[in-house]
Amino acid sequence: MSADTRVYEIRVQGELAPRWSCWFAGLTVETSDGETVIVGPVDDQAALHGVLARIRDLGLPLLGLRVID
Repeated sequence: MSADTRVYEIRVQGELAPRWSCWFAGLTVETSDGETVIVGPVDDQAALHGVLARIRDLGLPLLGLRVID
């Protein structure tokens, strides 16, 4: 991990089918109660925007984003 790497928790509405997990390589994807939580290290802001673009492309509404210390 680089010095810019931070661990994020991203919550989205809807349950992401397991086949889409490969879009989020290196991140943990868990679904429960109509939500999906994606957690893991993201190298920099450009990479974070890439993850968020994938979520947008899947049509999943963003519920929350936070940095985990």
